[in-house]
Amino acid sequence: MMRLARGSSRLYGVMLILAAVVLLADQLTKLWAVSALSDSERVAVIPPLIYFRLLYNPGAAFSIGIEATWVFTLATAAAVVGILYTARRLASAGWALVLGVLLGGAVSHLGDRLFRDPGLGRGHVVDFIDYGPFVGNVADIALVCGCAGLVLLSLRGVQLAKVPGQESA
Repeated sequence: MMRLARGSSRLYGVMLILAAVVLLADQLTKLWAVSALSDSERVAVIPPLIYFRLLYNPGAAFSIGIEATWVFTLATAAAVVGILYTARRLASAGWALVLGVLLGGAVSHLGDRLFRDPGLGRGHVVDFIDYGPFVGNVADIALVCGCAGLVLLSLRGVQLAKVPGQESA
């Protein structure tokens, strides 16, 4: 197993802590939504912009692929493994933050797919934040913000990982 370069272990830890915060926030808010909202009930939060409405989404964004939930389970698991593997040599705090929110959102969705009804690998994601044409959850917000951060860091040329053999400054 490859050792983490000096400084990388701290950034990896920051990423894991942020992922845990996103995961916890998402799962706690979903627990609240399932217990407090009834199906088809629409509760105004900031009308006409934001409402709470409980939905169980078997597909991806916009309920795409509702018959292929297991594909999303496998893709999400691959994303989690990919993030954990890539982050072993993190080179910047920005990337630690981006990968942390992406990891937290992905792990939370993976948990829904694995452990929610209708069954293992086919579970439906709990969505409850209704903002116009979209209904999502905290993990969705984290994933969108993480993707935006990924694009920004990439456009700015911020190095994701330390090159093996390269000493840190």
